[in-house]
This record gives sequence, structure tokens and C-alpha cells, in this order.
Amino acid sequence: MMRVLPYVLLGYLSGSLLWAKFYGRLVAKTDITALSPDGNPGASNAFQFGGFWCGCLTLCCDILKGFLPVMLYRRGAADFPAIGLAFVMAAPVVGHAYSIFHRFRGGKGIAVSFGCLLGLAPDLRPALVLAVVFIVFSAVIRISPHYYRTLATYVVAVPVLFQIVPVWPIRAGFLLIAGTVILKLLCSKEEKEKLEVKLGWKS
Repeated sequence: MMRVLPYVLLGYLSGSLLWAKFYGRLVAKTDITALSPDGNPGASNAFQFGGFWCGCLTLCCDILKGFLPVMLYRRGAADFPAIGLAFVMAAPVVGHAYSIFHRFRGGKGIAVSFGCLLGLAPDLRPALVLAVVFIVFSAVIRISPHYYRTLATYVVAVPVLFQIVPVWPIRAGFLLIAGTVILKLLCSKEEKEKLEVKLGWKS
């Protein structure tokens, strides 16, 4: 496991870089977390309060900071413990949610989650599971606001992924990712609007 630790540390430190804050100041000349109601340093608020380029740059970097540690680990993981992959997958999301560079405060980790799952390429099933569940709860069974949609997505995506992906280190890694995102959501102090569930074709 000592050989796995550098990759876990790399993933955590990579995740701790909150690009929304950086590009908010660089591109939009503002602190988007101060403008947004939930204070979340993520791509959604970067688009909304920082503009198109701030959002694009934040989204790309948030995906990359999850993708790169997982991809690098998988390239050299032939002689590593299988369980190591699970911790490397989760590390960037934990870093984003509890950033060491920002007093252990951070974002929800949605874009970073996709980055970590894309790092498993050519096996794209985990990323597709998360994407499809998000789409279902956004367009078919429409859950709003976004807080509850995200919560439902990660809760439902875990058993779905377990059915589709038989590789247990990936299962364990996604469980850690989902647990981190769900914990972050449940501990959030943002004001939550009333939950609404509608069928997409009846909206």
C-alpha cells in the first residue's frame, strides 16, 4: 500500500485545487463563491456567476484533476494492490470537498466525480451510469432543485453500478465517491428549496 500512497496524495492535492475560485478571480475578477447562494466552488456557479469562459475553464480543470490521478495510477498499477484503485478514485473528490488549501472547505465534487470515472477508460461504464442516472432525474423523472437531484443521483447510481460493473475495486471506489458527495450534501448549510418531482413529459 505504500506504493499506492503517492497516488492517493496526488489525487487529494489535485482535488484540493478549487479552480472556480482561481478562474473566478482571473477571468471574472470576482469571488464566485461569495456571489452564489450556496457558496459552492464548482463549475455550475462558475458558469452562472463568472461567465462562459470561467465556467468552461473550471469544468475542464475539475474533470482533469479527477481524470489524471486515476489514469496515471492505472498505467502503473500492474503490481499494485487492487484495492488501491478505490482510494485513488476517491481521493480527488475528497480533496475537492475538503480542500487542504481552503481550510477543508470545498465543493460538491460532481465534475470531479466524472473526471475520476473517465480515468477508468477504456471502461466507460461507471461514467455512463452516473451520466444516465443524472439525465433520468433531469429529463424523465424531473427532481428539483439541483440539491435533491444530485442526492438522488448518487444514491441510485451506487446499486445500478454494482449491477453493471463487476470489478470490485471500481465498485468500492465509486461507493467512496458517492459517500463523499452525499455526506457533503447532507452537511451543507445552504438554504434548501422545497423538493419537487415531476414527470418530464408532463412539465
